[in-house]
Amino acid sequence: MGTQAPSDHQNNNYVGTSDEEIRRRKQIEDWLPITSSRNAKWWYSAFHNVTAMVGAGVLGLPYAMSELGWGPGVAVLVLSWIITLYTLWQMVEMHEMVPGKRFDRYHELGQYAFGEKLGLYIVVPQQLLVQVGLNIVYMVTGGASLQKFHKTVCPNCKNIKLTYFIMIFASVHFVLSHLPNFNSISGVSLAAAVMSFSYSTIAWGASIDKGIQKDVEYGYKAKSAAGTVFNFFGAMGEVACAYAGHNVVLEIQATIPSTPEKPSKGPMWKGVIVAYIIVALCYFPVALIGYWIFGNNVEDNILISLEKPAWLIAMANMFVVIHVIGSYQIYAMPVFDMIESVFIKKLKFPPSATLRFIIRNVYVALTMFVAITFPFFGGLLSFFGGFAFAPSTYYLPCIIWLIVKKPRKYSLSWWTNWICIVVGILLMVLAPIGGLRQIILSAKTYKFYS
Repeated sequence: MGTQAPSDHQNNNYVGTSDEEIRRRKQIEDWLPITSSRNAKWWYSAFHNVTAMVGAGVLGLPYAMSELGWGPGVAVLVLSWIITLYTLWQMVEMHEMVPGKRFDRYHELGQYAFGEKLGLYIVVPQQLLVQVGLNIVYMVTGGASLQKFHKTVCPNCKNIKLTYFIMIFASVHFVLSHLPNFNSISGVSLAAAVMSFSYSTIAWGASIDKGIQKDVEYGYKAKSAAGTVFNFFGAMGEVACAYAGHNVVLEIQATIPSTPEKPSKGPMWKGVIVAYIIVALCYFPVALIGYWIFGNNVEDNILISLEKPAWLIAMANMFVVIHVIGSYQIYAMPVFDMIESVFIKKLKFPPSATLRFIIRNVYVALTMFVAITFPFFGGLLSFFGGFAFAPSTYYLPCIIWLIVKKPRKYSLSWWTNWICIVVGILLMVLAPIGGLRQIILSAKTYKFYS
């Protein structure tokens, strides 16, 4: 892989800066979680990307298919896969497009394209919404999967509230969140990537084993035209939510060493391709087979539709728990990086273990509290899916590409980017409408902390 290249804290980032200031900045960069370790191999990129992408959202894909229908459903799935692979390629390419400088964080790329202030205002709220939103959703998913595991293994036991299971799930993160940087969580991430492939395979394999249900129907569930349209919008958000890896891709690439002869985009892209093949092997069979077997009676988590064999479903739920532990960490790491940067660079706190301990524990506690308060899984997914995932995944990379690379007007690259932008904006506007309706319907029957 070659030796570590002169990173941005050794070169043109610091022209005209005093030696003392350069030393201080380098010390900070060497302490922050994203830039402290740059010795990752290409396969780290593969399993970090799988862990970031194949969230528990994959288990909601058959339900999304039931709201989209066969034709539109397949089209949305395939288009999302192609568009997000294209925008991910753009981000990998843009990581080192300025010689001697690396955009280690999404907002740094945004600042380069839109300007110092505007870049922050455009990128940071979206990125935080996705990362914090997913951490909350993963808290709910982890707790719900633990609860399902408990019910499956011990059907006659006393019923325990979801609140307690979310707390049990959160307790793991009060420990794991103190791993210092991306490379230190690579073991957790590898386990998570293996688990995501395993439970996806169980989901579609057990569906085939169960066979097509007797009363299977493929028509739309909603009784009214308005209901069908709203469900359709919500389902688009759920699919968008299944491709959220762009929010951590530059941060993952920042951990790969880079030299002028061997830039990081080579190994990173290799990892992305492997990850996307695994994503396709997880998403398409689960979505299509799950819908084919259960039709529009499929639950918003396909493992709930599959009640037997009990041991297999219990195992799948435990796999989901292990996977979501890894996913939580992947999305929390850039958030820790942002918060720690603010405390050290803006508020001038000295880098210390105590600071890190307090920041990370408070963050885990806050995501746990919100998850316990609002555990509407499906609605949350499509609401966040459209609102923040669509911009950061579907069209923000294209806008930055048009600003920075300036492709010739009406060329293939120009058209491709504009088509992605239009699709992304439609998704951003329509998906939250469906998601919000779903949350309102869930909230009608919901009791706080029940």
